[in-house]
Amino acid sequence: MMHLTTKTTILFTLLVMLLQVSCVDSRTAEKIKKPNIIYILADDLGYAELGCYGQQYIETPNIDALASNGIRFTDHYAGAPVCAPSRCVLLTGQHSGRAYIRGNDEWSARGEVWNFAKAVEDPNLEGQRPIPDSIPTIGNILQQAGYKTAIVGKWGLGAPLTDGIPNNRGFDFFYGYNCQRQAHTLYPKHLWKNNEKIWLDNELVVPGTRLDSTADPRSMASYAKYFQKDYAPKLMLDEALGFMEKSKDTPFFLYFATPLTHAPLQVPQAYVEKYIKKFGDEEPYLGNRGYFPNRYPRAAYAAMVTYLDDQVGEIVKKLKELGVYDNTLIIFSSDNGPTYNGGTDSPFFDSAKPFKSEYGWGKGFTHEGGIRVPMIASWKGKITPGAVTNHVSAFWDVLPTLAEVANAEAPENIDGISFLPTLLGSEHQIKHEFLYWEFPSYQGQQAVRLGMWKGIRKNIFKGNMDIALYNLAEDPAEQQDVAEENPDIVKRIRQIMINEHTQPHINRFKMAQLGDVKD
Repeated sequence: MMHLTTKTTILFTLLVMLLQVSCVDSRTAEKIKKPNIIYILADDLGYAELGCYGQQYIETPNIDALASNGIRFTDHYAGAPVCAPSRCVLLTGQHSGRAYIRGNDEWSARGEVWNFAKAVEDPNLEGQRPIPDSIPTIGNILQQAGYKTAIVGKWGLGAPLTDGIPNNRGFDFFYGYNCQRQAHTLYPKHLWKNNEKIWLDNELVVPGTRLDSTADPRSMASYAKYFQKDYAPKLMLDEALGFMEKSKDTPFFLYFATPLTHAPLQVPQAYVEKYIKKFGDEEPYLGNRGYFPNRYPRAAYAAMVTYLDDQVGEIVKKLKELGVYDNTLIIFSSDNGPTYNGGTDSPFFDSAKPFKSEYGWGKGFTHEGGIRVPMIASWKGKITPGAVTNHVSAFWDVLPTLAEVANAEAPENIDGISFLPTLLGSEHQIKHEFLYWEFPSYQGQQAVRLGMWKGIRKNIFKGNMDIALYNLAEDPAEQQDVAEENPDIVKRIRQIMINEHTQPHINRFKMAQLGDVKD
């Protein structure tokens, strides 16, 4: 009897141990199943500046390969037509009618924030208005879901020495520019690593510095001071790859917010030479439209896009080396449309094709050229290679999408709809009734996309409350205002503009014409 009891006890113990191992294995398997997520955000990259979107001059084989291996969105929109508000919308899932940050705000009450040299020495002059900690970001949500999180690149939504640094907004690791003004040189004096200021081996050259008065504008030697030792985009890629290496055994989220292809035109010369051969000689850019002069501006801009493309290739290569490529969702997009300054030449590249990209139509404006952006997603075994979708989506959809990918809860107070069903080829995709934007800069703007219709109200600060209406199916370049012929559509759009606007917390973003009252 004792013998049987002992055997029974041993068998019971073994069974318990097996169950425990099974549970551990199950938890480990579940952990492994959670995909890594890499979100790559270009800066000022136009809708048509990639080969897979029809670019004729600039070579982007690695990004084109993402599209070949994944899905390309034709109707994806940025959160706003400039940097900071677009990134706020991306990270919080709230469109610009409710987002906390609705425009670029350099937080000038702190002092001489536009004195570049002073800000280099005094971190209290760096950074932008922060997102309050009461508003969760994608980083917060993925942290809670067990992810290691990082932002590498440009932050622009807080300031050093404040609660607004990325490490307090959901990111375990940060490397790059805290302040978007400091990103107006790609050879900066310093970058930030978490809350530590990292000095680089570069001399201070203040953005806007012109050529020496005696310099020959056609000699490359005249531009030497604009190209130094530590190139910020290279350092950022190194840190991103390092984060991936350190995090390979846990689910990780990398928000790679590169400063490319935002002006100034600075990129290693080897990349420029390739396009000099392609384009031939050029008239130098002398700095009359901001940033730094450049000997070969078109070649330099094309080179910056190709440099970014090479970095995308390095990220994919690293994923494969680490053995995690098959379990990684990669998304690539841009924060707004192509710019008009700093020597860039959007009309030459037809950067927003089929939309207009000149000043008034690209960056800074809620026309299609300013807010319609490329978006590509690649996820081996999950996304059908070579797929193309016209699903209408926007930056505020990214948060709920990534939350669903990570099996995490998205906040209730958001405007986004997950587009994961579209990524996976499902027919059960919920669609937006409309998309809404407002932008309290460039004379004040509102915009609504309603099916094939696009309504825009511009020059609000000048008292204009009329709405121009465009049929995007027939007129994607928004050249024919058909408001008079479609009064019912205009009425619906006007009501959406009323319903979706909430009074901003920050006076700078208030528009009295919309009923906002300043404190």
